[in-house]
Amino acid sequence: MKFTVGAESSRKRGKRVHTKFAWNTLALRLVFAGLGLLMVAAAIVAQDPVVPAQLATEDLDREIRQFFMREIPAHVGDIKSLDPPPRRVVGALTTGEFSWGTFMRALAAYANFTGTPMVAGRDAASLIGQMGLIEERSGGKTWAQLYAALALWSFGTDLKTNALWQGLSPQEREAWHSLLDPGRFYDLKTRKLIHLPENYFGVAARIAAISYRLGLNTDRGYVDDLLVRATEQFRNGALFADDALPTGRYDRYSNEYVRAVYEAAALVGRKDILDILAPSLTQQMRLWWNLLAPDGYGYPWGRSLGAIGYMDTMEIAAFLGENPQFRPAPLEQLAAAYYNAWKWLRNDYQDDTHLLSVFAFGRGDYSYISKEREWQQTTAFFGKVMNAHQVFSRALAREKMASFPAKMSLARVEQFVKFREGPGRQFAVWVVRQGSMQFAIPFVTGPRSGTSDYQPAPHGLPGLRFPVERIYPCLVPFLELDDKRIVAAADGADEINPSADGQSVTAVWRKWVVVGGRAGAHVDLGLTSEVTWSLAGSKLRRTETLTALKPIKVRRLWMSVPSSADHVQTIFSNGTRTDRLSSQGATLDIAVLHSDWPLQLSAMATGNDAAGRGAQGAVPLHFILEGKDVNLLPQAPQKWEIELSLILE
Repeated sequence: MKFTVGAESSRKRGKRVHTKFAWNTLALRLVFAGLGLLMVAAAIVAQDPVVPAQLATEDLDREIRQFFMREIPAHVGDIKSLDPPPRRVVGALTTGEFSWGTFMRALAAYANFTGTPMVAGRDAASLIGQMGLIEERSGGKTWAQLYAALALWSFGTDLKTNALWQGLSPQEREAWHSLLDPGRFYDLKTRKLIHLPENYFGVAARIAAISYRLGLNTDRGYVDDLLVRATEQFRNGALFADDALPTGRYDRYSNEYVRAVYEAAALVGRKDILDILAPSLTQQMRLWWNLLAPDGYGYPWGRSLGAIGYMDTMEIAAFLGENPQFRPAPLEQLAAAYYNAWKWLRNDYQDDTHLLSVFAFGRGDYSYISKEREWQQTTAFFGKVMNAHQVFSRALAREKMASFPAKMSLARVEQFVKFREGPGRQFAVWVVRQGSMQFAIPFVTGPRSGTSDYQPAPHGLPGLRFPVERIYPCLVPFLELDDKRIVAAADGADEINPSADGQSVTAVWRKWVVVGGRAGAHVDLGLTSEVTWSLAGSKLRRTETLTALKPIKVRRLWMSVPSSADHVQTIFSNGTRTDRLSSQGATLDIAVLHSDWPLQLSAMATGNDAAGRGAQGAVPLHFILEGKDVNLLPQAPQKWEIELSLILE
């Protein structure tokens, strides 16, 4: 529901106008949205004590260990029997993909973590053995298989003394052998994944390498061939992996992918592959560090963000602890990032329900994270963090780091990274960190054309918050044409040119996408969009020029500024109108500096619907700019310009 901001409400210079809502319904939605945000904030603040400037390594270790020594037994204690497996554990559904595979990995990590085979009075190896059979019977694939392999590996590399393997009957061993076959999702004959993104080559490579080291697969040629196939993009000179070749889907999975293949190659002694992957790891770690927010959050765009983004930070820090040649920052700074990511995850965890707040008010997840996977998401947190903590603790001990800073020292950044070189569609990201002005504008493709998480807009800018996986114009205008097609200048670009001083980037689109359509499909409309994003202090300006080669009628052009704000004001000063979106910690001013067509400005309150759910919290208020019946004529470029100004409290 929208209300129109009345420009006629005041003509007096310098007078602040507190916009009134046109409908009581809208006001109520904002109130309830605000209440939801306040409850979430209160829960976090209540668990967030004052932190000293320097933290003792042993104190963090003790805190993490005490947490898992309490929580893992709580989950195991709620599993009364595995025959049949319960549909719910601690009230959350267990019926989604990877659920039992994920928990068996967590149990195995716990056994290593605590040095005891027992958990809640039950034998961990026996429980894991039964869970593996559950996954095998249900056709478990990919992550379920990898987590099973990691669980088995954690009990020892010699199956003759491996407690998990020795506890299985001959028939059960056959089932486990089948479960650890990458052929469930990798076609050896065609050397292709079966209906999966490219990053699953990393999953397949790790399963194959572990199976080989355990002696379950004795075909070294199979492992080597799979590793060669998994590194194909990097062998061809790529530093970042396109997760949906050739459409240009670049996101956090590129980092996860290269780490997985690197670990698999190390496991079977393929130094040649390690050398091939080293340049990618160096560049990817530098980008990850430059993207990192003060609270430990990494990639601000793409799939699987939210809590996974913080788990990523802990896993990456652990990887860099073991592989110092790829560190983009000193170990003490990595420790600060590790701690802040842990703090966010710990605050997000609900002690009374024993779950992460995956489906809390205003929290959005990609469609594959269904309610059936709520338990799986929490137990993924368990396994990832316990494994990461063991590895990272060894690095801290090895380098005699008894303490580390509570806050990272994040340097100024103006970085432009090209994901793909050469002719054709270009893909890149512009990364900026200048004090509080931190954001990344990615020029990449999502699962469908025009997906909100992948649009070329300033992701991570304080005050902005994008809804998850929506076909929606987040600071990228959608154009409805006379033939009723809706198009956007998105999904990579035809040209991307950064300025020499790193303070702006200009992108050009001659080919457009039909929003919601097939990723990588482009249409030539005879229309060019040239967009420049430029930075000046705390102001970020977007300037767009539309140039038509033939007459084009745009029935409607609209764009949203989705925000964390729960309050909007309209201010007139010196003849300029500014709309102020306010939220706790950040205030964003929006000003239309120029437009060659009339614009209607309005706001929309979302409540807890799909448009109001973000990866890191609610998106309660959208500011919308809309033009109608825009006629574009040849040789008559039309332009509009908006400015975002950040005001921090």
